[in-house]
Amino acid sequence: MNSANRKIRHRKIRSTMIGSAARPRVCVFRSNRALEVQIIDDSKGVTLASARGTDSDTVGTQLAGLAKEKGISRVVFDRGGYAYHGRVQALADALRNGGLIF
Repeated sequence: MNSANRKIRHRKIRSTMIGSAARPRVCVFRSNRALEVQIIDDSKGVTLASARGTDSDTVGTQLAGLAKEKGISRVVFDRGGYAYHGRVQALADALRNGGLIF
């Protein structure tokens, strides 16, 4: 899976997926070492919460806790064009276990 194809997939996903105040968008960036995850309100262009780390479960649990503190329970999951398996799937499972609904 190369980077150019991922960017094309990401653009297609973002053309239909919009985060709002009622359902903000959880945006995932996966590097070789770490995961960077943000909860974004696209209507205002504001990042509501973010987390970064190497362990998907820890990052997901930490972000779900921050979301609960801010009163966020329903989100839209933007996988960023990455395949939904491995670290991205583990992150999604940790967010769901933390109480986020998507």
